[in-house]
Amino acid sequence: MNQYLVLLRGINVGGKNIIKMADLKASFEAMDFSNVMTYIQSGNVLVQSDEKDKALLTTKIEKGLSKQFNFEARVVTVLRKELSNIIRDAPDGFGKEEEKFKYDVIFLKEPLTPKEAMKSVSLREGVDTAHSGRQVLYFSRLTSRASQSRLTRIIGLPVYQNMTIRNWNTTTKLLALMEGQNG
Repeated sequence: MNQYLVLLRGINVGGKNIIKMADLKASFEAMDFSNVMTYIQSGNVLVQSDEKDKALLTTKIEKGLSKQFNFEARVVTVLRKELSNIIRDAPDGFGKEEEKFKYDVIFLKEPLTPKEAMKSVSLREGVDTAHSGRQVLYFSRLTSRASQSRLTRIIGLPVYQNMTIRNWNTTTKLLALMEGQNG
């Protein structure tokens, strides 16, 4: 069995695409996933599947959720090993000064590459930093000047349709949950 993290885009945000986590869990179970677990309301789903083709799996999930919840579902699918590598390969010091910085991981929906995504990221000097990784961008901003950050500008860009953002604490917690499921 392969362990996957499925990150839904654009649910339970600003009163749009409201989905109860119990309904989301039931939908994944109806699609024949096992050990389904959701984490917080922002669309984080841990599943297990025999499917090894991630692109095929992603298409199956998007079609199933779109039909079930009547909106165009878009998801980023990440294998447990990939998530482990994303956390391990974070830039030096990333996530270490929570009192000084806000840390986010921008997950990219294939075929969007980190190199392409970085072209769309605008940074405010002295506030924002961004680094590309495998399948993700690592973004941090100075907490004391967070209102001046340019992270929110990315939301209005067409490329944002192929991204979903999770804060560092959520990202690391999701890996811990996956590791706990697998013993």
